Amino acid sequence: MTSDVYERGRRDLSPLLPPSERVSFFPGTSSLRTARPQPPSVRPDSEASPEIRKMADIDNKDQAEMDPADMEDVEEVEEEETAEDEQSKARQLTVQMMQNPHILAALQERLDGLTGSPSGYMESLPKVVKRRVNALRNLQVRCAHIEAKFYEEVHELERKYAAMYQPLFDKRSDIVKAAYEPPDEECEWKADEEEELTVSKQDEMKEKAKLEEEKKDEEKEDPKGIPEFWLTVFKNVDLLSEMLQEHDEPILVHLQDIKVKFSDPGQPMSFTLEFHFEPNEFFTNTVLTKTYKMRSEPDENDPFSFDGPEIMSCTGCTIDWTKGKNVTMKTIKKKQKHKGRGTVRTVTKTVPTDSFFNFFTPPEVPENGELDEDPEAILAADFEIGHFIRERIVPRAVLYFTGEAIEDDDDDYDEEGEEADDEEGEEEADENDPDYDPKKDATPPAECKQQ
Repeated sequence: MTSDVYERGRRDLSPLLPPSERVSFFPGTSSLRTARPQPPSVRPDSEASPEIRKMADIDNKDQAEMDPADMEDVEEVEEEETAEDEQSKARQLTVQMMQNPHILAALQERLDGLTGSPSGYMESLPKVVKRRVNALRNLQVRCAHIEAKFYEEVHELERKYAAMYQPLFDKRSDIVKAAYEPPDEECEWKADEEEELTVSKQDEMKEKAKLEEEKKDEEKEDPKGIPEFWLTVFKNVDLLSEMLQEHDEPILVHLQDIKVKFSDPGQPMSFTLEFHFEPNEFFTNTVLTKTYKMRSEPDENDPFSFDGPEIMSCTGCTIDWTKGKNVTMKTIKKKQKHKGRGTVRTVTKTVPTDSFFNFFTPPEVPENGELDEDPEAILAADFEIGHFIRERIVPRAVLYFTGEAIEDDDDDYDEEGEEADDEEGEEEADENDPDYDPKKDATPPAECKQQ
């Protein structure tokens, strides 16, 4: 039976293996069928020595005297041990295959090829049933077009409510950049119970530090607005902090606001992110923009793939850098040696470097829509970042500044799997304990207990 397991594995995976792996996966054989160990040769009784014949007679006598029930037990034990050996060898074979990168790559390629492929069930249906299924497909296409209209109206609602949000966002911007000082009644905030407990525990520390803070406040001027508000937001969000470089931070200190502008009614669906900066030494622009063009209609060639509006392309803007302040470029020096004369000269080159501000110069999408792998990956990440800034960062900026939105995002992850794993580990540990008695842990539910 063990060899049958190996043979089935060979039939299933042989086409996926490269030629070299088909031979070397199990050294010494080109098949997954393992050679059965041959029993040692035994001479006939006539050629055996007197000692061997005597031992054989004793074994035959013992077998004759053995109770038939005992013989059945022996056979059952041997069968169980054989089955366990086969299962163990099958598991070892699976582990070896899963550790082979060629097999994993081949399996993944085979699975990718199955995605979207017909199961064969449709081909087996009668012609009259296929005809009705085609009618259902046409209905589904009509549903996709209705869904597209739904999202168009959602976009109109977003535009409508964006106008209602904007006065609040403008006031937020005025507070951040110290254009407006909120009165005391606007600054009152009722903390929840956990915050109150934390505050009560820290009261003593605050009282001790209060005098020192008052002295420092007297020595220096009061900070204006909320310093480094947007820079702190960016640092608190992993998706954005990964884009930040050390040389970007002095520039983002001057970022005062981020706004979202939706396309006008009747225009193709799009939105623009506006980054507003105060005057600074790095560039002369006061606003940097990034526009995302979207599509909310089913593809004629693949209408069933429609799943709501999708970003089709994006365009950045030109940053007017002050001389010597362009953080998206760096200067390097290379030494070049003349082949004939052997003289050495130093050449200075300017090359691109990592920076958050590369966000405003995305790869251009050609008319045919086809991109190489690297630009396509960059553009996909760009779309994700733009959508996240629009949907999460701008509406909830203060919560990302304080870290409250980050905690909410962490709460979205399900930790039940880890708890279940822990419980399974505890159960296994209990079962392995020689003193473990499952009857002691078998506690009936509360409603089953006798009163």
